[in-house]
Amino acid sequence: MASPNTAPVHAGSPFAYAPAPESRSVVDIAPAYGLFVDGEFTEAAGGKVFKTVAPATEEVLSEVAQAGEEDVERAVRAARKAFEKWSALPGRARAKYLFRIARIIQERSRELAVLETLDNGKPIKETRDFDVPQAAAHFFYHAGWADKLAHAGLGPDPRPLGVAAQVIPWNFPLLMLAWKIAPALATGNTVVLKPAETTPLSALFFADVCRQAGLPKGVVNILTGDGSTGAALVSHPDVDKVAFTGSTEVGKAIARQVAGTGKKVTLELGGKGANIVFDDAPIDQAVEGIVTGIFFNQGQVCCAGSRLLVQESVADELIDALKRRLTTLRLGDPLDKNTDIGAINSAQQLAKIRELTGIGEAEGAERWSPECELPSSGYWFAPTLFTGVAQAHTVAQEEIFGPVLSVLTFRTPDEAVAKANNTPYGLSAGVWTEKGSRILAVADRLRAGVVWANTFNKFDPTSPFGGYKESGYGREGGRHGLEAYLDV
Repeated sequence: MASPNTAPVHAGSPFAYAPAPESRSVVDIAPAYGLFVDGEFTEAAGGKVFKTVAPATEEVLSEVAQAGEEDVERAVRAARKAFEKWSALPGRARAKYLFRIARIIQERSRELAVLETLDNGKPIKETRDFDVPQAAAHFFYHAGWADKLAHAGLGPDPRPLGVAAQVIPWNFPLLMLAWKIAPALATGNTVVLKPAETTPLSALFFADVCRQAGLPKGVVNILTGDGSTGAALVSHPDVDKVAFTGSTEVGKAIARQVAGTGKKVTLELGGKGANIVFDDAPIDQAVEGIVTGIFFNQGQVCCAGSRLLVQESVADELIDALKRRLTTLRLGDPLDKNTDIGAINSAQQLAKIRELTGIGEAEGAERWSPECELPSSGYWFAPTLFTGVAQAHTVAQEEIFGPVLSVLTFRTPDEAVAKANNTPYGLSAGVWTEKGSRILAVADRLRAGVVWANTFNKFDPTSPFGGYKESGYGREGGRHGLEAYLDV
């Protein structure tokens, strides 16, 4: 595979980096994959397939089965059958399987990191250092809960719901799988999971992990396909629980679809997170947090800090420092260990980013990007800042889901809170200040499910995650995340 060269976004960088590519030979990608139903890989009943490509090069990685309604029926039936024995197991017995899965993920972490980078386009240092370790941590954490559910504060004898239908997005394919499957199995449910159409490979790899761990057949089933597969799964009458992470638009459709059915639902949807920097914040530390907040995973993060609210008196200083920092980011081959900015996940997502940034310019915001040579093949977008942004601008209101930061200013804490909350979303926010009292006072008024203080995009399986308003409802992770999979 021809790889795009990793290059600094600023050609005048004083540092010269030799290429440091991770070998793609560490993982075997089959030319074709079937559906994983009742412990076995099987072809789709309709015989349809689709291709999954590497976003960095547009190379076809594999051909994957497209599940239809008949396949959904088979998978749900397998999960229902497996539920009888799985839910009857003592918690400590279920925990052993989760511990095995966690250890296998650790043992095969290099394979998984390379596979995820190839299929998703994100830098290898992110999959290696964040996605895969976090996925293993979620299985370890929930394994610990499996025999302690009566002590979770959810009643003396909480019971599993039954069959969980889980639909996950393409931005963190393996990690979102772990967020969904680990609590479902720990609480005694069985699973039918549909990965995103553009990133199915790590979920199919996970199917092999389940077999390696000796997980009983039918406990986890994986159906690849497009939106029609997800719709058929969510609407299946024998599904007891629906968990979805993805766009607000699809989340609303799911909410309408399951209304009145009695299915328990959690939705983790879009966001337009505010990163608030006060005049007493350490500028260099804040700049690093801003970069992490919006350029991690190319900004394809639902809780990204895509709106920077900076106090007027330090705005010029902070923006100058931020621009200097952006000139040192390296964009290119995601398999190169030096790469900071990888590829956008798909042509469709790249088109959306281009459309919304074009609207931002047309509405009068000032656009800036560092000097940046984009690779000739694949889906790429340079890190971008918009200054002179008003609250009414599209780039301040709509989720772009790309490496694009909108900068607004404020004068007082009240104004900062008002601007931060002036959004249909409510997933995340950040506060940068040296005053602990200000952190607590501002965080308490922010209508966001997660508020970070002097950091951003820090995650832990023990901490619940979720949003308000159009960012969805329900929580994942921590003790609170167990409730969504239990009859309490």
